Amino acid sequence: MFKKLWLIFGPVLIAGACLGALLLSPFRFSHPSAKTLSTAATSMSSNVIKGEAIKDAAFNADYIPVIGSSELSRMDPLHPSVMAEKYDWKNKPFLIGAPGTQSLTHFVSLQATGQHLTGKKAVVIISPQWFVPRGVKSEMFDFFYSPLQTSYFLVHAKDSAATRYAAKRILDLTSDTTSGVMRDALKNKALGLPLTTVQKVYINNIKRPGLQHQDQLFSQLFIHGREKELAKGLKVLPDEQDLQTLDQVATTLGRKATACNPFGIQKKFYEQRILPNQAKLKGEQSNFNYESSPEFSDFQLMLDFFAQHKMAVQFIIPPVNARWASYTGLSQDMLNNFSTKISYQLKSQGFNNIVDMTKDGNEDYFMQDTIHLGWRGWLKVDQHVQPFMATKKAGKVSYKISDDYLDRSWQDVAGNQVQDFEE
Repeated sequence: MFKKLWLIFGPVLIAGACLGALLLSPFRFSHPSAKTLSTAATSMSSNVIKGEAIKDAAFNADYIPVIGSSELSRMDPLHPSVMAEKYDWKNKPFLIGAPGTQSLTHFVSLQATGQHLTGKKAVVIISPQWFVPRGVKSEMFDFFYSPLQTSYFLVHAKDSAATRYAAKRILDLTSDTTSGVMRDALKNKALGLPLTTVQKVYINNIKRPGLQHQDQLFSQLFIHGREKELAKGLKVLPDEQDLQTLDQVATTLGRKATACNPFGIQKKFYEQRILPNQAKLKGEQSNFNYESSPEFSDFQLMLDFFAQHKMAVQFIIPPVNARWASYTGLSQDMLNNFSTKISYQLKSQGFNNIVDMTKDGNEDYFMQDTIHLGWRGWLKVDQHVQPFMATKKAGKVSYKISDDYLDRSWQDVAGNQVQDFEE
């Protein structure tokens, strides 16, 4: 009987013991190699997003974070990562984001970089679709939730309105995943109280070292590179980076990919996602609203981080496919109001580098599908991103951060009323 049980459970026990020994051992992988950083820069892997070691190494090397969500995965030949590789940009994009990542996830991820981004640059692609009335879904935040990055926040974040707001949001969105000492420590942060001695000792000496060890051991092992997509895109691009020629390439690619439908949507996406439900989708988005959302305050956390670390940031507001929006009833006036509101939040605090493409959604071959940038859309992004990324240092920046943007009253202000916000 014992022999049979051992045959069943013995391998599991041995594997568990080996894993435990590895986690407790002083063994570390070496500093991430150039090859590892190159692969991670386009992988958009969750372990990279939730980790620290690879991002820290990348930001100390020749990479600049490009922060966004699902649009980053649309890697056609005009995508900045492909262009940077083809034309040997001095600094290359490090993509941070995936479908489901929004402002709060990005804040938690960024703040854990510590000083590795101080005085440097970043690009942020702001998706209007983040700013739905309920904000980020708890299951999506939970999927990308990082105890490692949260431990950094607990140890380093000083009391402020932003810290209290961030802690409360993390608590609200991780009720089933954060427990024990970590949860109690978050409650202290949310209330503006210092951590207790027990909390500090546990997080600093037990929890965080163990999580760092896991990150150093495993983050380099599970990165799914996108070398095939890059290589395919590199073959299509001309040898010289000439704007007119590149626009012709983008137009040719877009025309070929979208010839099957009246919306200018890539064939595969249209046939699989749109065509089976097209009749039902007519007018479906007429009540969509991106003007009132807790996301505006979550977004403010990123701005607070950028200001604290004296970073220069370029913000890109992509459009929605105008032909598709017309079919589904999505209001262009509402999208314009969203752009007005988010631009006001940025400019009023000194973030003036904004590439607003809200009104470009009717341009041919600008969008790959209903909401994601495509061939000529990426080319326009490239024209702004490349010169911005030519240097890593932020230079002199000046910001005037307002905690008013953390308040519910700002979350609910309509875009056409922003001028009245401070009155």
